[in-house]
Amino acid sequence: MQVALPRKLYRFASAPLGTYRYRVLYGGRGSAKSWSIARTLILLASQSPLRILCGREYQSSVRDSVHRLLSDQISAMGLGGAWDVQRSTIVHGTNGSEFIFKGLRHNPQEIKSTEAVDVAWIEEAEAVSAESWRVLIPTIRKPGSEIWVSFNPAQETDPTYQRFVVQDPHRALVIKMGYRDNPWLPAVLREEAEEAKRRDPEAYAHVWGGEPWTRSDAQVLVDKWVVEDFTPAKTWDGPYFGADWGFSQDPTVLVRFWLADGCLWIEYEAGGVGVELQNLGDLFRQVPGAEDYRIRSDGSRPETIRYMQTEANLDVIAAPKWAGSVEEGVTWLRSHDRIVIHPRCRRASEEARLWSYKTDRQTGDPLPVLKPGYDHVWDAVRYGAAPMIRKTPEPGLRAL
Repeated sequence: MQVALPRKLYRFASAPLGTYRYRVLYGGRGSAKSWSIARTLILLASQSPLRILCGREYQSSVRDSVHRLLSDQISAMGLGGAWDVQRSTIVHGTNGSEFIFKGLRHNPQEIKSTEAVDVAWIEEAEAVSAESWRVLIPTIRKPGSEIWVSFNPAQETDPTYQRFVVQDPHRALVIKMGYRDNPWLPAVLREEAEEAKRRDPEAYAHVWGGEPWTRSDAQVLVDKWVVEDFTPAKTWDGPYFGADWGFSQDPTVLVRFWLADGCLWIEYEAGGVGVELQNLGDLFRQVPGAEDYRIRSDGSRPETIRYMQTEANLDVIAAPKWAGSVEEGVTWLRSHDRIVIHPRCRRASEEARLWSYKTDRQTGDPLPVLKPGYDHVWDAVRYGAAPMIRKTPEPGLRAL
């Protein structure tokens, strides 16, 4: 059996196991990295018995893993009859090949005790810490075993980027992928990439070109946000829900967040570009509690709000806006000691990195003008938090 892959990955997929110690795919969005690895591993595991560890830095449940991606690809490849897709594992019915799923950060002893692994696939590896690599690498010790790594670079100083791109380890095949390497890229993503290239070349180079992002004083949330796993406590205020409606290339976003201990906690998100009106209810229900709590949204789409109320049966209302509401919202966001983003909220962490002020063309100094784009999660949070942001109107401030 053969599988269709981007031409750039023929060498990656065809070399026998044991040829390399590391196979690394990194780069930008839409480049089919994860899709290609999933297909390659399914094919290899269908041909001979393999034990494959699918890991990521944070995994609160199998839902946070590549389990769904593998299951979907098994079906797309017409192999559903050969594989038993179970809740926590995926097992080949004939040769016993097995995919297992584990988080690295909170289960170091469990990782150390994992034996007889042929391939460890570490997805979203930009978040993997130096300590997790220190634990994992000697654990994958079966003769001929390999470690496969896929990630979109975040910061140049991140341990994964340093280990596999800057240092270029021994017996490693390292390939950088871009959306132009993906012959099956959906037209909507190609349009989004080209629009980003026109609108913000620096962000385009990071998101779509796979270049690491450097810290900048022009970032709206610079030095305020972190990505950490957390579980809300019963004493926290919330949850609160905020929504921003997409238009054209902009995504529709729903965010669930909490307030506690001087911090803003971003727990869940759902979003998508080009989501049809009739599908918005299903999109929002991906966020736990969306059916039970009030959702405050951008009020510029009253027809969408009415649909969500009457057809999707969700309690969606328009958040108030007033003169200076955006600026006050930014001040409120930065007033927290920390903004803690759960690892599952990838859009939130990306936008926290990319949301920026415009800069002076001559000096590079930040200007008090927000650059458009990469603000959809934070607009949603502002809407959801509108009653807290505007507790008392300032003198002379007139609501719009």
